[in-house]
Amino acid sequence: MSQDLTPMMRQYMEAKRACPDALLLFRMGDFYELFYDDAKIAAQTLNLTLTSREKGDNAQPMAGFPHHQLESYLAKLLAAGFRVAVCDQVEDPKTAKGLVRREITRIVTAGTITDEGLLDPKEPNYLAAIVPKEPTGIAWIDLSTGRFFAGVFSMDRLSDELVRLRPAEVLWPEDATIGPPTVDGTVVTKRPAWAFATAQTWPILERHFGAQAIEGFGFDPEGDDVVALCAAGAILDYLNETQRTGLPHIERLLRYQAGKFMEIDESTWRSLEITRTLRDGHREGSLLWVIDRTITGMGGRLLVDWMTNPLTDGEAIRRRQDAVAEFMNRPEICGQVRDALAAVYDLERLLGRVTAGRCT
Repeated sequence: MSQDLTPMMRQYMEAKRACPDALLLFRMGDFYELFYDDAKIAAQTLNLTLTSREKGDNAQPMAGFPHHQLESYLAKLLAAGFRVAVCDQVEDPKTAKGLVRREITRIVTAGTITDEGLLDPKEPNYLAAIVPKEPTGIAWIDLSTGRFFAGVFSMDRLSDELVRLRPAEVLWPEDATIGPPTVDGTVVTKRPAWAFATAQTWPILERHFGAQAIEGFGFDPEGDDVVALCAAGAILDYLNETQRTGLPHIERLLRYQAGKFMEIDESTWRSLEITRTLRDGHREGSLLWVIDRTITGMGGRLLVDWMTNPLTDGEAIRRRQDAVAEFMNRPEICGQVRDALAAVYDLERLLGRVTAGRCT
């Protein structure tokens, strides 16, 4: 069959073989095109017209959309639960000799979104990885900002922590003896067991952060922290595979110490409607929605972080209360700060896009 393909379609088939589990968006001039089964899926999901490059019995199903509409169509495909590989032209067609060279520039999944138009400015978008042992290692990252955490929890806390974090995507070892917890709105991506093994994850962590950095971050690689570090390494491995670019904005791995924050079980969390309502799971109507008067996306995400991690240390609580009281007692200063913040862009996410080479 490959002998009957045009040079460009052979190029397409090579890219498709590199990511068989993702829908491949193949850049052709001013359009992204999909072929074969991918085209049929896209036509149904995106309401695109299904056509073909040729006529007759060997016609190749084909569907596409203008390249400037990539963001909106990506959002729909991700919402439908698909992984998407973006294959771009990586040389100027005007100067290319022969067929324009194309490469997969990134694989987009629910937990690896960095496009501003696909993200809620006031919500973190977490990718999590879990090592389901006793104790359990959990790591989570918001790729758009580079904030990266890892911690050790008892196995019976796993569902509680996932409800608190509400990750967009969870990496789960395919050889696990138990199934992954079910969390509304979370996509589970199964990864091979070796992706969570110390032999695989340790070199990845050392290459990214430096050999001495792990202990400098406060982790004990000889103790229980090893499962948390394996989960963190599994995340970096996945990001290297999907992003196809450097990740310099991920500068630190923060050790999450459960004892510093109030532990709230899954049923209580839902009943209190802290960040989502019990009836329909929406932000509107929740406690967060009632009290959120932040001006910037950075402030909104910080408020989410504070509300999902209630402090237990008395001194830390008093410092936070004093800061709030300062603004409450001086409304003119509060107003001036709000006016100043209104002119501030989302620096966290902008810097993330700049360092990843995806800014506009």
